[in-house]
Amino acid sequence: MTRLRSALGGLLVLLGFAQGAMARESLPFITPQTRATLVTDTDSFAGGSFHAALRLRMAKGWHTYWQNPGDAGAAPELEFSGLQGAKAGPITWPTPQIHREAGLITYGYDTEVVLPVSITATGAGTLKLSANWLICANVCVPEQAEFTVDLPAGPGGKSAEAPLFAAALLATPRPAPWPVSLRDGELQLAGNGLTTDTVREAWFIPSVFDSIQASLPQRLTARDGSIALAVQTGPAYRVDTPLQGVLVLQDRDGQQTALAITAATIVDSLPLWRILLMAFAGGLVLNLMPCVFPVLALKAVGLAKLGGGQRGYAYACAAGYAGGVLVTFCGLGLTLLLLQQAGSAVGWGSQFQSPIFVAVMAWVLFGVGLSLSGVFHVSMAGAGIGQDLCSKQGAIGSFFSGLLAVLVATPCTAPFMGVAIASALSGTAVQTMAIFSAMGAGLALPYVLIACSPAVARMMPRPGAWMDVLKQGLAFPMYGAAVWMLWTVSQEAGPTGVALTAFGLVLIAMAAWLISLPTQGWGRRVSRVLALGALFGCAGLLMVIGRTPAASATVEAGTEAYTPARLAVLRAEGRPVFVNMSASWCITCLINERVALGTDAVRGAFAAKDIVYLKGDWTRQDPAITEFLKAQGRDGVPLYAYFPAAQGRVKILPQILTPGILLDALGG
Repeated sequence: MTRLRSALGGLLVLLGFAQGAMARESLPFITPQTRATLVTDTDSFAGGSFHAALRLRMAKGWHTYWQNPGDAGAAPELEFSGLQGAKAGPITWPTPQIHREAGLITYGYDTEVVLPVSITATGAGTLKLSANWLICANVCVPEQAEFTVDLPAGPGGKSAEAPLFAAALLATPRPAPWPVSLRDGELQLAGNGLTTDTVREAWFIPSVFDSIQASLPQRLTARDGSIALAVQTGPAYRVDTPLQGVLVLQDRDGQQTALAITAATIVDSLPLWRILLMAFAGGLVLNLMPCVFPVLALKAVGLAKLGGGQRGYAYACAAGYAGGVLVTFCGLGLTLLLLQQAGSAVGWGSQFQSPIFVAVMAWVLFGVGLSLSGVFHVSMAGAGIGQDLCSKQGAIGSFFSGLLAVLVATPCTAPFMGVAIASALSGTAVQTMAIFSAMGAGLALPYVLIACSPAVARMMPRPGAWMDVLKQGLAFPMYGAAVWMLWTVSQEAGPTGVALTAFGLVLIAMAAWLISLPTQGWGRRVSRVLALGALFGCAGLLMVIGRTPAASATVEAGTEAYTPARLAVLRAEGRPVFVNMSASWCITCLINERVALGTDAVRGAFAAKDIVYLKGDWTRQDPAITEFLKAQGRDGVPLYAYFPAAQGRVKILPQILTPGILLDALGG
């Protein structure tokens, strides 16, 4: 009997070793909803590479998630260790299923999934896995477990679990055999002979969350031996980044083929000459904006004092002004390019998102106003007007006038400029600089014509006392612009920022008064030192303003704050949505809200059509708003986007609004 027991024990040990040689699966982690194990495709190891995987078997009704979980959930995370020199690659994700619930879309797996990873190591030992995953049904349960599998030294034969890896490989999307591109809101698959008879259904699953609006229907069409799938890009989509994901094709028999695609965006761009023309026209129109016109009028008054004479001086002023405009525009373009290369999300007028910059502009405009009012006179203050300036001084003063004109122009986005700026920031560096130069040429042209054209010079009125009155009157638009800057600071740095900026205005006024004192000798030197001290005091205030937190955003009645998640939910519900991307420093935005968006007719149309009004505030940098702007091909505000109900595609409205334009768009 003892011998029989020994024999049976030895047989069991041998069977155990035999089983160990065939199977490599860890002890299971078991919960009411999950059975999880670590598996490998080899039963021994002598160095090199093999495959390991987390195997999840789920109870009925439960599911886990893909690399992009969708509107909810979290992707599994795996961390391997243990073997000498072990390095783990990324998860090879099988094609996920689409789960729809309450208007939300998620991507994942139910029943069972194997998540393979390629492991490279230098020798045998114990493979360890630390894994966490989320499993959901009516509720979601986060789970975490540690697993181990012994891999003895050996030739590396296939384990009993190797077929699991072969099945996972078959379930993995394969590279698309045909070129795929995104064009005009469609994924276009240029396959030879593909039709809607061979491909009955198709759907796209994005690798990056929110790169498409997943809740919207994806309509399949076919033409010229290729198929196209309509997709609506989402807030995370960028024109300069390929759209990646899984395209699933289903034939008439229900068989599915999953393709891993990387679709570059093909933009039917305008010819460069047309973009340059639009940039030039946009710069030209900027002269009429309330933030620029006072500067231009100021320079025109200075030329009028010449009475059509002293052409050389006029030419020098024209050259200086045009040079200041072009240098500043090119500097802005170069700065935006460098920031983009560094990974910053920037756009037109983004410098006004800094309360420090806005405070400085308030002080500069206030100082120019004091000079026009006769409190003091400095030739290089940007006004640069007066018979007392020689040619060199006139050119320098005009240069700084051009610089000032560009700086105060950036909150305004004139018509034609939206497409031009977007093209500039998405094109090559040479194209970017050419487009910014064209905008500068448009802004500088009116003053250059006034200064250099004898015909225009003859049309200008003769010098007289009226010019001094007009010059003093032009101080008040400068004061008004300074007040507007002060209000912008209130949006970016709250009441504390306003108080500090206002105290800076007092210091600027004190410095101007000290400079204007009719003193000589030591008295003059002391007044200059005190004025310089006042200006240094302003510099100290800037340090505090930069650290002052922004005021809490307020949203007017009937308006919701924009968030990508809120927009996605509303679109999933099929509700019409109007998105207004604005900023407190954008004059065009404020005018549109007063004369168009705030009218009773427009608000009545919103209420009658049950349109949800979302407003994004770009006063200070907001990455979500920046991504939305770029997704719509824009790099600045204002941007008005109307998403009609149900399956309607987004409508981008003009940057200058009227009630009629809005009502037509809402009713179309």
